[in-house]
Amino acid sequence: MQVVGPAFFPDTWLSAMEAKVIFSSHLIGHRCKNQYPPRPWAWNRQEGSASICFKAISYYGCSGHEQHQKRTPVTGKLKLFITKPKKSSSMQLREESIEASDKKGTVLGAVSLIIGTSIGSGILALPKRTSPAGFVPSAVSIIVCWIFLLVEALLLAEINVGLMRRRREKGREQGDPGVISIRTMAQETLGEWGGTLATVSYIFLAYTSMVAYTSKSGEILYHLINLPTTISGIFFTSLFTILISIGGTQATDQVNQWLTSSMIGLLVAIEVLAVLSGGWSGLEASGNWGKVPSTIPVIIFSLVYHDLAPVICAYLDGDLTRIRVSFILGSLVPLFSLLIWDAIALGLSTKADGVLDPVDLLIRVEWSGISVMVEAFSLLAVGTSLIGTLLGFSQFFVEQLNNLSWHHPSTKIHKSEGNEMSSDLKDEIMPYSLRKWWSSNKLSFTATAMAVAPPLFVSSTVPDAFYTATDIAGGYCMTLLYGILPPAMAWVMRSSSCIGSRGEGSKQKILYHAKPALLGVGLFACVIILEQILQDFLVLNP
Repeated sequence: MQVVGPAFFPDTWLSAMEAKVIFSSHLIGHRCKNQYPPRPWAWNRQEGSASICFKAISYYGCSGHEQHQKRTPVTGKLKLFITKPKKSSSMQLREESIEASDKKGTVLGAVSLIIGTSIGSGILALPKRTSPAGFVPSAVSIIVCWIFLLVEALLLAEINVGLMRRRREKGREQGDPGVISIRTMAQETLGEWGGTLATVSYIFLAYTSMVAYTSKSGEILYHLINLPTTISGIFFTSLFTILISIGGTQATDQVNQWLTSSMIGLLVAIEVLAVLSGGWSGLEASGNWGKVPSTIPVIIFSLVYHDLAPVICAYLDGDLTRIRVSFILGSLVPLFSLLIWDAIALGLSTKADGVLDPVDLLIRVEWSGISVMVEAFSLLAVGTSLIGTLLGFSQFFVEQLNNLSWHHPSTKIHKSEGNEMSSDLKDEIMPYSLRKWWSSNKLSFTATAMAVAPPLFVSSTVPDAFYTATDIAGGYCMTLLYGILPPAMAWVMRSSSCIGSRGEGSKQKILYHAKPALLGVGLFACVIILEQILQDFLVLNP
């Protein structure tokens, strides 16, 4: 998937992107305070041109600006033209797309990014949760959740573009404000508590997602190689952890691009073959509508793409019309893919009573090798999701550890004194080259361990952790982060824009008409969380 990514600004710290991919640069592990990261591009002095290749997911917190920022998966190339202004010594960075165009970014690129991010491991959990309700009720639930998430995405776009315009009006000399993360959006509209709530929600979302991926990978490998699920999950997660820790972002990106392309190709092949083989015959027209609420968390987990909202707003240069078109078109493809997948799986489940997970039926069918494709697709879906989340989450901890070192310099002094006292001993035990390598990588290893160890422990001790984790991630974390916060931010932003401004009467009228919609969306998100609380209470107290 080739798309254009946001720019790096030489005089400001990189504004990062929300939730699932990291830039292929040398920014990792660098601190923000009182220094700028090294330029992640190579440029020709004679031609004055440069190219940047963006890679996989990241979440960063920048200590120098007291904000945490996310980076989202963007792959592609970007041409940058660096020119010196006539009356200034500082370089100005002008961003243009690869294609000669007056506008930054393309709708096709944004749509591709949304499709690649939406299709992931959540699709594996969907049939088991929707089978008690039946196809028709679950299909209605999927469409309603899609509409809800689309409205939330449009709200995020409006808020993000509004903040971009405010920044441009306040300081035009600073140029493009770059990507404004969801955490920054919450902090600037709701205050410090909003930024803190967004950060805490992200931490829980990342941990529950990691638990889901680790647990599901163990189940899949158990069917393939008959290795116990716990050992299989640890092996699978450790494999990608080693890839990220030792291979670095460049090698990880190459693997991730191949896995993502293969995953989408397999999904299309599976659905086409299943439809041609009559895979969704036998679907009942009726269903159990009382089981619909329990399907909502996993549907949200499967359809969410809102972590990309900030980067798409920057990618399309704040053009709300193109942003809205991108969200609508980009979310339609995962919607139809989910509906077809659900129909195929539930159509099979009506023919075999007693099988709990309809995806297992897809593995057992005899349709031109479709079972092998389903197993391969399942592993690829988990692997791509795991790479993105692990990259972002580990980099989040890198920034937090860097913040601690900046705020507690005494720790650094103590470390240096200890190094001097034990240098002779270290020379005997560890060669200099190995010590140098460990010194430059121990921070990233520590951060990765903090991101991986708790999920491995939980997935190893909690049975059926995949479905429980997806319910928590979709029912609580994603609903709070992408369901409740956006209407709250929009409410505050619209209210503040009506105070002391020209045309106050017309803006008050707009706010008056927007309030019911914002209240409705926010209340719907609250109902989802309350329903999930009730479901969990009934499970714990049968």
